[in-house]
Amino acid sequence: MPDTTRRQPASLAITPARGQQQRPEGDPPAASKGFGGGQAGRGGRRKPGQKRSHALSKADWGPLGKHPDLDAILARQRLQLPRSGRLTPAQVNQAWKRCAGEHHPDRGGEHDAMQLVNAARDLLLGRDQP
Repeated sequence: MPDTTRRQPASLAITPARGQQQRPEGDPPAASKGFGGGQAGRGGRRKPGQKRSHALSKADWGPLGKHPDLDAILARQRLQLPRSGRLTPAQVNQAWKRCAGEHHPDRGGEHDAMQLVNAARDLLLGRDQP
């Protein structure tokens, strides 16, 4: 009679991660906090006065920063800029000039499209809008 039980191929078998020992079925997991598994030298507490290395500055949350808000993302899309990541004012001006050449009414573009391009540039550069 053929064997009907399904077996995993050896390449898909679950093996413990490097440096971990395989524990018997009945033993509870070792008490550890977080993902580090209690390894010395990783994670741990910060010293007093030490800053976090992964914290974002206030500039990162602005229109030109790493994490723009929804309006800034739409403005970046209108100017054909990357949706996230840091931008410089020079990059914004260069993209605006490229889009202005395409959408300017004197060059066959539409007035409404040019207004949207100008508004996107103003939002990204932080200019006050009337």
